[in-house]
Amino acid sequence: MNLLDGQFLVVKRVLVEDVKLPNTIKNAIESKLKQEQESLEYEFRLVTADKEAQKVRIEAQGKADANKILSASLNDRILQDKGIEATVKLSESPNSKVIVIGSGKTGLPIILGNQ
Repeated sequence: MNLLDGQFLVVKRVLVEDVKLPNTIKNAIESKLKQEQESLEYEFRLVTADKEAQKVRIEAQGKADANKILSASLNDRILQDKGIEATVKLSESPNSKVIVIGSGKTGLPIILGNQ
């Protein structure tokens, strides 16, 4: 800027349209940008994996809660009724097995077949 002193010229802005950098600087800039992108991609994968893990934990907790509620409401009479329903459905099936009534420990049938 010293060349312009005393020339009554003030330079406020200069537009630079084309800059040619040496290959070493150009490669260094490109390498840095690539590393930044890889770092962002890695962070994204970590966040995605964490969200997936949270989803799995929430689903597992829901199943555990449902099982806890169900097992609290089950008793021998309900289980026996469910066993009878299953036996009736099985006996109505065209692929039904041989059923021995009342031989189980709880009075439920023992189902034999496919032998």
